Amino acid sequence: MSSMESINPSTGELVESFSIHKSEDVRDILENSYQAFLDWKFLNVDVRCDYLRQVGKVLRQRKQECAELITREMGKPIKQSLGEIEKCALTFDYYADRTPSLMEPRVEDTDATYSSVFFEPMGPVLCIKPWNFPFWQVLSAASHILAGGNTILLKHSSSVPACALKIEEIMQQAGLPGGVFQTLLIDGKTASSLISSDEIAAVSFTGGTEAGRRVAVEAASSLKKYVLELGGSDPFVVLEGADVQRAAKAAVAARFINTGQTCIAAKRFIVEEPLMEEFKRHFIDQTRSMKVGDPLEEDTDIGPLVRAEEMHRLGSQVADSIEKGAKVELDGGWVEGAGFFYSPVVLSGITDNMDVMRQETFGPVAPLVSVKDEAEAIKVANATPYGLGASIWGGDSEHLLQIGKRIQAGVVGINGFFKPEACMPFGGMKQSGVGRELSDFGFYEFMHVRSLKSF
Repeated sequence: MSSMESINPSTGELVESFSIHKSEDVRDILENSYQAFLDWKFLNVDVRCDYLRQVGKVLRQRKQECAELITREMGKPIKQSLGEIEKCALTFDYYADRTPSLMEPRVEDTDATYSSVFFEPMGPVLCIKPWNFPFWQVLSAASHILAGGNTILLKHSSSVPACALKIEEIMQQAGLPGGVFQTLLIDGKTASSLISSDEIAAVSFTGGTEAGRRVAVEAASSLKKYVLELGGSDPFVVLEGADVQRAAKAAVAARFINTGQTCIAAKRFIVEEPLMEEFKRHFIDQTRSMKVGDPLEEDTDIGPLVRAEEMHRLGSQVADSIEKGAKVELDGGWVEGAGFFYSPVVLSGITDNMDVMRQETFGPVAPLVSVKDEAEAIKVANATPYGLGASIWGGDSEHLLQIGKRIQAGVVGINGFFKPEACMPFGGMKQSGVGRELSDFGFYEFMHVRSLKSF
């Protein structure tokens, strides 16, 4: 691969090509990152936080421009792209305020005259990030990685090279010293080969489970720290006592956000039998009301999929389910014409041998699963190799909280849908990931925790 192509998924047309970095360029970028780290790590924490605030300020100043770029390059509806940029700015604000207290040494009561625990950044972090939230996936991690004194080398998805370069431009405009944040235009194989480089201290990866497994092997072989945020097949569970209409409305939003192209989207709708017909009726009515079309129009709810291959993969999963007995409750699929549009499909009669239950469905397809009681709902919810998110709806909140603890997922919403935010740790269980991003827990993932005693 000699170049990366920016393709508009609404039209399928090539917008721009970008030359990939040559090996000598990559070597220089790695060295720059390490040299920058030696200064950035010792910078007064309040000064680093001033840089974080400036990043948030620049993001807000250029919000419309950045949002339109997201929409043109990967197809997210513009109203969601605008929200993505604002959320990034808020997260930088959060760590600008929070980091000084996180960096404070902790004095411990021991037999020594003085005992403390202090925190030190690890070094350059290789961030390998996906296309589906092209600013958020990068900046949510970068906020706390940079705050702690680490530097960043970004290997973004080859589907969003323009977004990758724009993020680097934002960092430069915010005044970050040279080398603190750099973008690498390289392929996945080259990125994997960099993990063992002496300059790289750790890896932050977001993407598919198989790719994450390969990253973990590479990092472990070099004894490098890694955090993996991987795929999900998140259950949306509706139990006796739920406000069914409200739950169905939330379910549609949770399934079709970002055209269903998000790891934490609700992907399996598990409903107790007495509630299923009402839930299905409301779910389908709400889905029909969603506008599929030009993502730059403010009233569009569902845009195109990012690439034609994603459209074909989703179609294959649907075809497999129908072949195995699923019933089509709402017929959709590939939309003829320019671009990679796929209108919503709702399926019922789902069994656990179907691809929509065994695999992650990355697009606007909703399988409805009927269960006889709460115990079966929990069993079906946990019958997946994934464990990223879950949403549980019912009557008694205290009881639902206990059910939430039994669902094998890193993040769980009770009578609501969990969305990542700076103050809450984000990550999965089982094959959905290792480690955490965001919150204090995410901050310390890329910090050495050191002990110091004076006798």
